[in-house]
Amino acid sequence: MNKTVYFDNQATTPIDTNVLEEMLPYFGPLFGNPHSSDHIIGWRAAQAIEKSLNQIGELIGADENEVVFTSGATEANNLALLGIGRKAHNGNRKRILVSSIEHKCVLEASRRLHEQFGFAVETLPVTREGYIDLNYLEQTLSNEVLLVSIMLVNNEIGTIQDLKTISSLVREHGSLLHSDAAQAPPAMSLAGITEHVDLLSMSGHKMYGPQGVGVLYIRRDAQNLIEPIIYGGEQQRNLRSGTLAVPLCVGMGAAAKRLNDQGRSERELVRKRTLKFIEALSELSHPIELNGSSTFAARHPGNANLQFVGFDAKEILGILQPHVAASTGSACTTGIPEISHVLHAIGLTSEQANSSIRFSLGKNSTDEEVEAVIQLVESVLETLSTHRSG
Repeated sequence: MNKTVYFDNQATTPIDTNVLEEMLPYFGPLFGNPHSSDHIIGWRAAQAIEKSLNQIGELIGADENEVVFTSGATEANNLALLGIGRKAHNGNRKRILVSSIEHKCVLEASRRLHEQFGFAVETLPVTREGYIDLNYLEQTLSNEVLLVSIMLVNNEIGTIQDLKTISSLVREHGSLLHSDAAQAPPAMSLAGITEHVDLLSMSGHKMYGPQGVGVLYIRRDAQNLIEPIIYGGEQQRNLRSGTLAVPLCVGMGAAAKRLNDQGRSERELVRKRTLKFIEALSELSHPIELNGSSTFAARHPGNANLQFVGFDAKEILGILQPHVAASTGSACTTGIPEISHVLHAIGLTSEQANSSIRFSLGKNSTDEEVEAVIQLVESVLETLSTHRSG
């Protein structure tokens, strides 16, 4: 093989060429500051921001004044949790519920609210397939719960939550619902998703847009419940100050429009290739187990988180280099010498977790690449088995 097959699209997606083309003029001749309101250069930049906000709003069903640009989903998640918690810390609602398979930034932000403001942070368990235990959630909710944060599409095992049902349970108690939806745009239709949440986080580089930009959707009548975490010139309705990076915002808007137009057909192609990949590996002579939902319609179409029973995942990936890019878990926890908290939460042992690899296909993945990776993985497993038996 003369190239590296990229099967790590849940870590980051390559920027779409048309999205990049939309961005390029704003690195050059259209360089204006969108907050310069006294001249045409600033006006043009502001118009580009407004267009992008509309494109993102169309993707999720929001008005442009309900969308706040951030540096990415991590900042959006921090703004959601810390912003809500800091504003409400003197109130009667002192409980926060988060799922056990949230992104590290959600878990850390909620921990800070506990340490700094005394919130009781409680972790919601999940099933073996990664679904929220709805009975447990219903029993745990009360009028003392301020905020519930549940990831829509898991970044490691790809499980898609039933956000509609979760929302109905949360709203019975007047609590706020936040969802980290960074992985969702390529995975599912987001039409009308804002009917079920109060806050929603997304990231440009998970949806074939640029790195370094994200958004937080904040329902209009919930915006007065947010305390900013970045102060300055009161841009973006004083919810997040700072000069907006016009090229990045344009890129995220273009990525949203592209998914709105082409997302459904792309998802079906990705799902077809992922199923082929999983089925072919499952037919090898070495046992393989799928982590996450067994219902393929209810998981990220490109996610194949697989246990290679009896093998070490890092050893497999090491031998696959430089031919295949995949991962043992979230790129955001790289370097931490512990098993994935997501795999632990769904009940895997350390041995099972350490044998698991996340392959994540994307819109640029091809049938030829699928075949090539299947053959490479088979070869690696045979080599490791031979060495072990020898």
